[in-house]
Amino acid sequence: MLKPGLYEQVINKDLSGELDENRQLIEKRNIDKAEAPHILSGYLAEVIKKGLSCLSGDDIEGQLSLANRIISAVTEFTGDEEFDGLSVDRRAEQLLAVANIQNNADAMKRRITTTRPETSLASSSLFTGAGHEPQMMTELKKEIVSADRIDMLVSFIRWSGLVLIIDELQEFTARGGQLRVITTSYMGATDVKAVEELSKLPNTQIKVSYDTERTRLHAKSYVFYRDTGFTTAYVGSSNMSNAAMTSGLEWNLKITAHDQPHTIRKINATFENYWNSTDFSLYSPDDRVHLMQALKAEKHHGDTSDYSFDIRPFSYQQEILDKLTAEREIRGHHKNLVVAATGTGKTVISAFDYKRFRQANGRARLLFVAHRKEILRQSIKCFRGVLHDANFGDLCVSFYGAPNWSMKTEEEMNIPDTEVQSLDDGDISM
Repeated sequence: MLKPGLYEQVINKDLSGELDENRQLIEKRNIDKAEAPHILSGYLAEVIKKGLSCLSGDDIEGQLSLANRIISAVTEFTGDEEFDGLSVDRRAEQLLAVANIQNNADAMKRRITTTRPETSLASSSLFTGAGHEPQMMTELKKEIVSADRIDMLVSFIRWSGLVLIIDELQEFTARGGQLRVITTSYMGATDVKAVEELSKLPNTQIKVSYDTERTRLHAKSYVFYRDTGFTTAYVGSSNMSNAAMTSGLEWNLKITAHDQPHTIRKINATFENYWNSTDFSLYSPDDRVHLMQALKAEKHHGDTSDYSFDIRPFSYQQEILDKLTAEREIRGHHKNLVVAATGTGKTVISAFDYKRFRQANGRARLLFVAHRKEILRQSIKCFRGVLHDANFGDLCVSFYGAPNWSMKTEEEMNIPDTEVQSLDDGDISM
């Protein structure tokens, strides 16, 4: 008996007999003439795959014979002799690449091998960041250098992400490849430096949406068009940032024009619609100030943080926290220094360390020192998030400070409100 539920399959001879004997409520519809090629070809693909699987193993000649008999049947039934040319060659080979032989054929062969993506150009696949699958960043590098035209659509662009693929983009655009990028000022997350570096590439155009209230773009896609017809697209959750392209828990579906041509066409049409929309403005070096102002406005506009969610340290951060606890409680060392690379979350580590220390010792005072106001603003938000306390801490900087603090003006302190050049921004947390 058929299980109750929804179906969408061709009714074959076996299923028809089962339906005739079934006393359940059954809903059917005729195959639409316009959809028939798509529906029947999908059904035939399942049948043919099953038949070829029965001949799997070393019997490649048997599989070729069956495939060519099917093609012969199509040729005979349609009367179109062009189908005869689609018979599979008896050598049973796949074409992987064609290249113009220049000076060194061996070098060209090595280049083709090293620039070919590990995942198929003909079958779609899913990237989940699992250890056994290729890293998305590595695949993007190979997709870039083997493409003829590229379209990218991302909510934001971070320098940490662009720097991972900038060499490949330079190589791609230098040989005449056309690159188009659409991004936004949403949440103030885009790095001006990244947009500027992209705009310096030849054959590159960038469009930006500054109106994030009306045009809240959250899509992420990387499309690699190939003149051979083997176009691929990555659609999912990864913006152009280091974490999203390397270690983040991101899901991205690789779609190929070979097995999903209708999806590729829709991606292309939608991108063109965005590209020609007045909601997106073509970026030029003269727009740098405009972009900076838009990003700054977005950061201040979105400064209504939700501190109800839990933040947990990464494993390497937890290891540092455990070592700090051991230094204090086992060795009695209460003056400790943490040295870590930029972007590894030293502020997060200090927030968790303070939280643990306060839980063990009751109320504990904290002085957090940084050389820029922006770092202090970001840091206090981090502490508030870790401590689940929206009122934690006060800023003491420039013309304002915590209650009862004696403040001097910037002129009196003789410290400009800019980055201190002798310090590396981001490398000093406390």
